[in-house]
Amino acid sequence: MDERRTRGVSLRGWGGVAAMAVVCALTAVFALLLPLTQRTAAPADGAGMGSAGVADGTQARATDCEAGVDGKEPERSLRPSGDESGDAVREIKDRGYLSVGVDQNSYRWGYRDPNNQDKKSELEGFDIDLAHEIAGEILGDPSAVRLKAIPTNERIPAIQRGDVDMVVRTMTISCERLKDVAFSTAYFQTGQQVLAPKTDKDIKGFGPSLADKRICTATGSTAFDTLDTAKKSGKLPASADISTTVPNQLDCLVRLQLGEVDAVVTDGALAASQAAQDPTVELKGDPFTEEYYGVAMKKDADGLVRRVNKVLEDYREDGGWQKSYDFWLKPALGASDGPPAPKYK
Repeated sequence: MDERRTRGVSLRGWGGVAAMAVVCALTAVFALLLPLTQRTAAPADGAGMGSAGVADGTQARATDCEAGVDGKEPERSLRPSGDESGDAVREIKDRGYLSVGVDQNSYRWGYRDPNNQDKKSELEGFDIDLAHEIAGEILGDPSAVRLKAIPTNERIPAIQRGDVDMVVRTMTISCERLKDVAFSTAYFQTGQQVLAPKTDKDIKGFGPSLADKRICTATGSTAFDTLDTAKKSGKLPASADISTTVPNQLDCLVRLQLGEVDAVVTDGALAASQAAQDPTVELKGDPFTEEYYGVAMKKDADGLVRRVNKVLEDYREDGGWQKSYDFWLKPALGASDGPPAPKYK
């Protein structure tokens, strides 16, 4: 990982949601202050790493995919290979740059810091580091990447249309999504969690305390699918209102701040980052699912999937993943033992 993406700099807060609202095409008139933090380069040996609190699911996953979807464990992927003769990889090399769909408003994952004048508000974060890492291994230049900000509900369509070569955007691997795209092996583990105002003492987490509550999720997210299934099965009260969905997950935080919803359900890793943005909200209860993030690509791009899995293998072994985690996510999520072990078919 190059110095540009790992050196310690001061993150002094955004001074308000107004800047983020412009990025998200939202209209907001209130201020969102970030706590003062200091980013420092992580130790090379990863000493003192424990287990991040939001990384462990507390409810068993349904791992049996439907007929026609390969494998009972969705996060299993093609075995890694350094071979670059596949059509998708050759196309990228001939073009001279990698096109990656990313987020631009998930704090510490993929976002712009308008207060960081040195970087002129360029995209940065944990997922952005990974996009640069993939470009560096395939093209020999971490900067040979074009980052395209896409909303949550456009992740799969952007891949299918060929707008991007891949999506690196806190995207959970699931049986349903495997019908439309291919995934790398998992590079991050988390779980769905509830985010709500600290002042709301009634909400205890997922379950009965969400009765009569208005809950926001992102359109096309695994959070909405989970809540919809839970309502139908009776695990979530029938009176819970899950009708509010938004194109970008951060829009849920805005709705929460405006009082338009009572709670947000999203991946705990994202929720913790949002709680770091806004000290008036907090995580409620434990994670109630087990989720794995993967790099999404076209279904027929087997060579590219294998090449990305080789990048992820190297990223784990050379300490790059741990350095990026410590740099971006440790302040919000706590220490981590490292990425999930790769699983191959």
